[in-house]
Amino acid sequence: MVYTKSLEYVNVFIALLCDVQALHSNVMTTSDLRKTTKVVRRRFSREGIGFLTKTLPRLGKAFDKALSCHEPLDSTVLAFTSYNGCKFPKLFGELFSQVLDKNGAVLHSPDVVCIRSLRQLMFLFYKLELPNDPKLEQATIEQFVKTEQEVALHNILHEEIHKVLQTRHDNPTRTNSVSPGWVHRTLIAARRRLGTVFAGFDHADVYPRHGPGVVSTKERLWRKYQWTNIPDRIAQHYPIDAYFYASLSHVCDKVSELTMLTNHESSAQVLLVPKDSRGPRLISCEPLEFQWIQQGLGRAIVKHVEEHPLTRYSVHFTDQSPNQRGALLGSQTGRYATLDLKEASDRVTVGIVRLLFPEPLNEVLLSCRSLATKLPDGRVIALQKFAPMGSALCFPVLALTTWALLAAGLEVFGASESVIDSLLVYGDDVVVPAEYAEHAMIILESFGLKINRDKSCTKGFFRESCGVDAFAGKSVTPVRFRTPWSSFRRPEVYTSWISYANSMYIRGYKHCYDMIVGHLKAVYRLMVTTDYRLSVPSLCGPLDSSTVPRRRWNKNLQKFEYRVYDVEPYTTTKEIDGWSMLLRYFSEARSSAELYRNRGTEVPTARFDQIEPFSVRAYTYRKRNKIRLRWR
Repeated sequence: MVYTKSLEYVNVFIALLCDVQALHSNVMTTSDLRKTTKVVRRRFSREGIGFLTKTLPRLGKAFDKALSCHEPLDSTVLAFTSYNGCKFPKLFGELFSQVLDKNGAVLHSPDVVCIRSLRQLMFLFYKLELPNDPKLEQATIEQFVKTEQEVALHNILHEEIHKVLQTRHDNPTRTNSVSPGWVHRTLIAARRRLGTVFAGFDHADVYPRHGPGVVSTKERLWRKYQWTNIPDRIAQHYPIDAYFYASLSHVCDKVSELTMLTNHESSAQVLLVPKDSRGPRLISCEPLEFQWIQQGLGRAIVKHVEEHPLTRYSVHFTDQSPNQRGALLGSQTGRYATLDLKEASDRVTVGIVRLLFPEPLNEVLLSCRSLATKLPDGRVIALQKFAPMGSALCFPVLALTTWALLAAGLEVFGASESVIDSLLVYGDDVVVPAEYAEHAMIILESFGLKINRDKSCTKGFFRESCGVDAFAGKSVTPVRFRTPWSSFRRPEVYTSWISYANSMYIRGYKHCYDMIVGHLKAVYRLMVTTDYRLSVPSLCGPLDSSTVPRRRWNKNLQKFEYRVYDVEPYTTTKEIDGWSMLLRYFSEARSSAELYRNRGTEVPTARFDQIEPFSVRAYTYRKRNKIRLRWR
């Protein structure tokens, strides 16, 4: 085959189909392959890329629902021809017949390898980040506004419950009119649990820093350490001289600027970012001064919760593997169910945070959130949720709210402490004992959260959590292509498609690997394999002699070097005042100390001289890289 700089996605799909046929030659013949290829090309020519990014994933989701025992697969409602009188489709019918019966339900002993192959075919291009239809973008914005209106209703209820709970001489009749008795008891138990977790937490012992993303107040990278506005809500908990300046000398030298500080409220801003074929997602950019404190407080909460004996084995922020193992174990034994929360970050209300979190942390959390946000269409709306996705406090508060409500609710429903200890929460991914799955969904939905029941797996032997899809104890997670191909040399394309090729090679899809590598060679000419042991993007499969890079002997390093492509971030150098650079060094060096400690290297926090040096004049642009040839 002659490879060119232009890559057609349908050809990659056909190559994968050839690999699948070779893997299942006992049920899918070469004649079946030719017929399937014709159908794929015909539907692709008629539907375009949407056949790969929308139609097949829609079939894949219906297949997952059948695996989860939600409902049998019915191809007729999905615009697919049925297979020999069966309810599953004729397309890939040879594989479906090894997994589903004629009614579209899962067989007693399905072929797990066929399940893995089917899901790989149907979800290969599901996450491809193509330009979105403006209608989809507007629909996403309107859904955000609609969710905000729904959250406002829950907020009113939560505020009313808060007033009742604050009244010591409760009127039982009034309490029951606001919420059922078990909801009342759940709130009290959840608050007690979070009170225990944060009993020794000092909200003042935080080290602020800036996040990697942009801010709604539009400061450039080198302007982020020079303050012009700090709202009183933040300053009352985090004094300006102690948390926004490097030292008292810094305050004294900048006293003229300090007197010019404003204290007005800045709104956040939500932006559209790629998600999958269904459309974009909205993510928030916080104001500069809020981001600074949120990052410090969020990191302190994460560290405290992951070390506390009550939550260290149940609530995770930096390690997804417990939830992934829970999904695998649940799929093998059926003892554990996986729940997925829909619009989870958008449905944690201000009221529920006020109800659950103890003082003084409660007041601090509410003081560090943005009160309003600006939508992509220019509208500014007041936020009813605690914080949108993008706030550094969104993820910790979401996970803790979910855990506290579930642990307390299951306690009220009579679950043992061992059942409660088996809960696993990572953001909006939850693992619960299967016998209490329905109770868990009722508990969360009673407090305004919303369960995505199509993606929640409570029956059968299919589970998915934190990026792992499992069936009968084995991973059936597909490789999903995200970055669109480009005929021009682009660093994100180079690194992503090398990763895709390696994933295909590891899974035994050699035709697909060769297809991707052939097109990479047509654009980049020189490729390198992992055999060279270089810290550059490398292929794990074999290459022919035409791609061998030039080699030279470096007498200073006493080793061979190769002329290969490497990816480097764009950086810029800006000279700002010395105090601001010192403030940057203190915040980022402390983060480096934490990084070394997480790796197992003990670096005392106060010993900044032991931190790997970095330039406080250099700034790295996020997600902006360059690709160039260099000796490595």
